[in-house]
Amino acid sequence: MIDVLVVDDDFRVAEINARYVSKVPGFRVAARAHSAAQALAALERTPVDLVLLDHYLPDRTGLELVHQMRENGHRTDVIMITAASDVATVRAAMRVGALHYLIKPFTFTALRTRLDSYAALRRTVDRVGGHGVTGQEQVDRIFGALRTAPAPSSLRLPSGQSEPTTDLICDVLHQAGQPLSAHEVAFETGLSRSTAQRYLRHLEQAGRLRLSLKYGDTGRPEHRYAWVAP
Repeated sequence: MIDVLVVDDDFRVAEINARYVSKVPGFRVAARAHSAAQALAALERTPVDLVLLDHYLPDRTGLELVHQMRENGHRTDVIMITAASDVATVRAAMRVGALHYLIKPFTFTALRTRLDSYAALRRTVDRVGGHGVTGQEQVDRIFGALRTAPAPSSLRLPSGQSEPTTDLICDVLHQAGQPLSAHEVAFETGLSRSTAQRYLRHLEQAGRLRLSLKYGDTGRPEHRYAWVAP
């Protein structure tokens, strides 16, 4: 299990990020912090594998926090999750060793992609670690584990559709563990059936859902949608 420290000055955002992390298999939230001081204290109390770190904290920047972590002997991995999108901050994050840099706002899928690649990195390092790096092939395998594919254009939302609603529908189908109809999705999400149907159709066309038909005794077959694991 990969233990994660979620650091964000906004309590609501920290809660959302923590909920996202908890939904990714193999990850769990060990602690949360809303300032650099709280983050350092949390690291002293609870060793973690990964810090999801905001840059804009009330007492110092996220990058300053990383420097302090290293001075204190904490070698915990870091993924930046922040609204800071200027090149200087991105380059500085690279210099201090941030493994990924995710710009707010983002979707659950975007965060899960980074977490999955981080888990792949750890598995790769564990596999070669016992024998030592013996050549370029092993090095390439380690660095390649962190690569994430850009989101294909087919996942871009049509006009009038929102990422939070998309995530809500995906969450419902993921938790259901079985195909659901548009009517059932609408009931679970509180959306109208027509709205749920529009989102489901787009997600199915984008390859994120699998469509099946359920035939009854009479009438047209019912469309049912199932979650497709990334």
